[in-house]
Amino acid sequence: MDQVKIGKFIADCRKKANLTQMQLAEKLGITDRAISKWETGKSLPDSSLMLSLCDILGITVNDLLSGEVIEMDNYNKELENKLLELVRQKEESDKRLLKLELVVGILSMVVLFVPILIGALLPMEDWLRLVLVFSGFIPAFAGFFVALRIEQMAGYYACGECGHRYVPTYKAVNRAMHMGRTRYMCCPQCGKKSWQKKVLTKE
Repeated sequence: MDQVKIGKFIADCRKKANLTQMQLAEKLGITDRAISKWETGKSLPDSSLMLSLCDILGITVNDLLSGEVIEMDNYNKELENKLLELVRQKEESDKRLLKLELVVGILSMVVLFVPILIGALLPMEDWLRLVLVFSGFIPAFAGFFVALRIEQMAGYYACGECGHRYVPTYKAVNRAMHMGRTRYMCCPQCGKKSWQKKVLTKE
């Protein structure tokens, strides 16, 4: 999927619709900086915004993902290819995010325990030892929250009762008991609580 081509296509369609980046951003409820990133090929529109964006610009999702208006003769084949590619790219992105979560978690543990070990092993004033120990808590806990946010966004959780796969809120993930990436949460589909595994695919 050519992000630069898609970005230029978004910019052309926006201009044809006589909209500024700011006006388009206001219609979508986002910042004009996000529009700029799309149009320069630095990122793609979030899937939750694609239908609204296409409606405003008068194009189809298939046109958007192709970076050009698709003729009806090739529409179904192009649509299928683009959807499959989009799913594959999301899975790859989620895999990278979960690897990043692991790295952030390990670094947070190191930042937390290294000052504690230094404070416990080296001779120093008590006040200095306290400052050293607590200096590791702030960045470590910040890292833990970042890792949790990454886990919440990447992939889906599969309900142990009905099998429904969904992305829970950060609050739900944060409050849930867990064993690794498996969390005890309430499914929005069946309303039952169960141990829900992290999965990468929607189906």
